[in-house]
Amino acid sequence: MSAGVLAFPSGDGLGRLGQRVAIRVLVGILVLLASATITFFALKLTPGDPVRAVLGGPTANPSPETIAATIREFGLDRPLIVQYGLYLERLVSGNLGVSFSQRQPVASVLAQQIGPTLQLTASAMLVAWALALVSVIGTTRRNRFLSAFGSGLEAVAASLPQFWLALVLLAVFAFGLKWFPPQSRDGFAGLVLPTLALAIPLAGFLAQVTRESLELALDQPFILSARTRGLSDLAVRLRHALRHAVLPGISLSAWAVGSLIGNAVLVEVIFSRQGLGRILYQAVTRQDIPLTIGVTLVVTIVYIVASTLADLLFVLVDPRIKAATR
Repeated sequence: MSAGVLAFPSGDGLGRLGQRVAIRVLVGILVLLASATITFFALKLTPGDPVRAVLGGPTANPSPETIAATIREFGLDRPLIVQYGLYLERLVSGNLGVSFSQRQPVASVLAQQIGPTLQLTASAMLVAWALALVSVIGTTRRNRFLSAFGSGLEAVAASLPQFWLALVLLAVFAFGLKWFPPQSRDGFAGLVLPTLALAIPLAGFLAQVTRESLELALDQPFILSARTRGLSDLAVRLRHALRHAVLPGISLSAWAVGSLIGNAVLVEVIFSRQGLGRILYQAVTRQDIPLTIGVTLVVTIVYIVASTLADLLFVLVDPRIKAATR
């Protein structure tokens, strides 16, 4: 099989691939259960009074009757293990409960906020891969200067804290040059700076991994064979070497999705952007247990889906893995 052709599993291979997906789904369910359990008990052990949080925070002065009614309303007067069991029962039925702080169903709050976060995460991932591939393909094994420059630039990018980069981009391009709005609202212009803040450090990390793999791929015999057929250097890199070089990056993309959503907490706050990150920050500070667990579960689901897609993409890109599914 040519090294430049995608390999699709057939027959028995699809059956084995289905087994891999089924195992991923089962593991994902267990991860969701563990995530919900750890978050539930961690929040219960957090110092503070959730009733006060529900009724307006530490400055509120509710009457004893209001406090008692709130405790009964949210089931906080029941034993901890009973609260946990009831919460798992609601989760299985698809009921995420009611947000303490917003007095809305958690599902409604998540539905309102998940779109901007997924949009930011997807755009950051695409931009990160685009920057990484341009750097790697354009500088790897070109000449000593270009290789050193590209490698050094990637190392610097990978070391940048995303929240710090967000503040720098905000100060320079929003408040200084006024090229972009300081608040990330709807529209392309409001998405640019948050996307770059998340994408640039990730691009440096992906580029470092891909560069090393590309250098190894360029030394393989099939590359020499492709060159002897008269293919240009760019064609050899794109059609033959690149599909082997991106494999480590693909495996890291699932981790990167979780990392992007996690770092979106500060980025969304800095740019006053709607999203799960900002809601999670508010929920934790207000001890909003249902909303915090809801956001945690959504992030976990996104990570599981990304991990499964990365596993499937491996089968299509790498013929060695494809052969293992036969």
